Amino acid sequence: MFTGIVQAQVQVKDVTHRDGFVRLTLQAGQEPLHQLQRGASIAINGTCLTATEFDISAGWVSFDVIDETLLKTNLGTLQRGSKVNFERSLKFGDEIGGHIVSGHVSATAEILQIERSADNCAMRLSFPPELAAFIQPKGFIAVDGASLTVGAVQGHSFWLHLIPETLAVTTLGEKQIGERLNLECDQQTVTIVQTVERYLAQRAFTQQ
Repeated sequence: MFTGIVQAQVQVKDVTHRDGFVRLTLQAGQEPLHQLQRGASIAINGTCLTATEFDISAGWVSFDVIDETLLKTNLGTLQRGSKVNFERSLKFGDEIGGHIVSGHVSATAEILQIERSADNCAMRLSFPPELAAFIQPKGFIAVDGASLTVGAVQGHSFWLHLIPETLAVTTLGEKQIGERLNLECDQQTVTIVQTVERYLAQRAFTQQ
């Protein structure tokens, strides 16, 4: 589990492609990898990955990314030199500054519009129609691993309003129109909506 509070931007050191498989190596530095153990979960652009190899003194860590993950996330577009959002898994007693995030990406979203000013950035993202019930104004959403608040919803798109701290700490400030970002809907919202939908469907069936 994660909090959606990105701890660092780290650089892709190497990407090795095989059929339906990618070995992703990140140059994260020593501090982000402190006390890392083999098999640890780390969120990369909001995608929960398992650390398979690492060298803390040299500051790098590798992950094996399979075809299912490549299909549902933006990790397949990464190249050597790309920057990604990095968050270690939540530990008991940690402060939850964002919201509970599982690292299971719901879909990718295309950036449709960006409006920048001196200190702010507004970004409009598309989303698949099947997520419409879960994306609500003022609700939580994780975008490339960052815990954010949904702004106005327009059809199958929604606005994000990014403060300077978010732009500085995450990769979102460098994104351009047309790029795709990983979305994870708030799991509490998903559970409530699906429970209500099942109840209403069951009630309608019994009244027939």
